Amino acid sequence: MKSISGWIQRYSTGWVVLSSLILFLAFTAFVLPQQSSQVRLATGSDSSPDTNFFYTSKDLVQFAQDYGEEGRAAYVKARYSFDILWPLVYTLFLSTATSWLFLRIFKPSSGWQFSNLVPVCGMVFDFLENIAASIVMIRYPIPSSVIAFMAPVFSLLKWFFVGVAFLFMVVGLVIYIGKRITKKRN
Repeated sequence: MKSISGWIQRYSTGWVVLSSLILFLAFTAFVLPQQSSQVRLATGSDSSPDTNFFYTSKDLVQFAQDYGEEGRAAYVKARYSFDILWPLVYTLFLSTATSWLFLRIFKPSSGWQFSNLVPVCGMVFDFLENIAASIVMIRYPIPSSVIAFMAPVFSLLKWFFVGVAFLFMVVGLVIYIGKRITKKRN
């Protein structure tokens, strides 16, 4: 863990953070709406398991049924194209921004420096959720009870870690700005 955190810190320069912010904003403004539209067309639904904060295994199976064969195929295809890139994009932004900020507001030896790993945890659970939900979609109507049970657990953990990562970044930004203002006044 320490080596991964250190590696992220080494590459968290101002230019990397700025570039990752631009990529994150571009992805959010252009790719996410387009992907949402494509999924809506293919599945006939505005809802998707991975965009819900909480759902049950029964809900996941219901999604699989409601999507139909074409919708399930589109869902799985999206998980292994778009939904590989999106977690990488938000993780790059959150981990480098948090590293850059926390290196400036906490001592290098502070345990807070490991906060740059929180988005990585979110990404791992996002990938696990995608794998589990895809298996349920591919195997439908054959029951995948254990995997269907795990998908919502992975989803909840994904949202928890991504939410905490955003919170750390925002709090870090506020502290950083506060320190800069205080430094200028002195």
